[in-house]
Amino acid sequence: MVRLTSILTGVGLVLASMQSAAAQENRKWEEVVNAARGQTVYFNAWAGDPQTNAFIARVGDLASKRYGVNVEHAKLKDTAEAVTRVVAEKAAGRDTGGSVDLIWINGPNFLTMKNQGLLFGPFAERLPNWRYVDTEKKPSNLVDFTVPVEGYAVPWRMAQVVFLYDEARTPPSTLPKSVPALLEWAKANPGRLTHPTVRDFLGATFLKQALYELTPDPKVLQSPATDANFASATAPLWAWYDALRPHLWRAGREFPATGTAQIQLLNDGEISLAISFNPADAAVSIKKGTLPESARVYVLDMGTIGNTSFVAIPNNATNKEGAMVIANLLLEPEVQAQAQDPKWIGSFTVLNLEKLSPDQRKLFERPADAVGLPTNAELGASLPEPHPSWMTRIVDEWERRYSN
Repeated sequence: MVRLTSILTGVGLVLASMQSAAAQENRKWEEVVNAARGQTVYFNAWAGDPQTNAFIARVGDLASKRYGVNVEHAKLKDTAEAVTRVVAEKAAGRDTGGSVDLIWINGPNFLTMKNQGLLFGPFAERLPNWRYVDTEKKPSNLVDFTVPVEGYAVPWRMAQVVFLYDEARTPPSTLPKSVPALLEWAKANPGRLTHPTVRDFLGATFLKQALYELTPDPKVLQSPATDANFASATAPLWAWYDALRPHLWRAGREFPATGTAQIQLLNDGEISLAISFNPADAAVSIKKGTLPESARVYVLDMGTIGNTSFVAIPNNATNKEGAMVIANLLLEPEVQAQAQDPKWIGSFTVLNLEKLSPDQRKLFERPADAVGLPTNAELGASLPEPHPSWMTRIVDEWERRYSN
């Protein structure tokens, strides 16, 4: 969801000099809710997944009925579209009345907005439902791609890299469980593996996942990528990818545009493995009828990258109160449980279930008909996201090497 486009370097320098001090949100919640009534929140969110789009519409319905707040989903192909818009508005002196009220954000885009003073807050811990958030066992709720969130964004769904397959076609015993093994598997099964274009966040994540296992010192990924460390850290990645590419679907000359398009290839039998950032993707796809009931997910032995998705409010947003109401609603246990249900999006919750009442915890019990949904034990521990600069540089380098 988050390839960071090149964001007007000259404009960025101007904005860096005009940052204003953060405005701590201190109003009583009742005042915020009253001010929000009648507002229309323009929720800028990646729209590449129909299930997630339907869930956002569902949240909008709840917000309208409960709080009198309307939600308009500004559907994005790339989160950087909204970031660029906010940057341009601020550069033009539009400090209020901005066109973006709420934004689904991660990684490089969050870093850009935070560093350039474009975010409203801190406000997250003022939300009534913040008390349910797991801030101990789920550290990615507080740190986004190594960047401390510091109350400028609200977690709303968790994700972890998995690989989808059809166990009726690909026996589990034959699955590659490491990045080097993935190369050998691709050589033995030419054309049966692909990844979304690296312009899509899943394609970039495929490369980041490989880098974790191939780079000499994975710890370097938690610090910014620089001219001094990038070449040596990624050299094994490019050697591996050079060997892999000829054995990809369509010999690595074409790539599916999105994760959804990649899953369609899996369903059609054109490929045997597909990367996903949703551990419930098999279960969700089975529910939708876009994958057979024999679809399953698995993770690599070393572990796979995991992160938390956030929503944030630009500091020039027109409807800050309405945006806070939506952010709080996304943390409602009932809404979180619905999001985790494969009938909707199957996103693992950001909440600490131990903080909930017994009745609230029951909402999160695994549905009896959730075929293909992994357990937490099967997912294992997740790997922390690299610093955002690695993703940006990897995408640029891939395009330099392979896009011609």
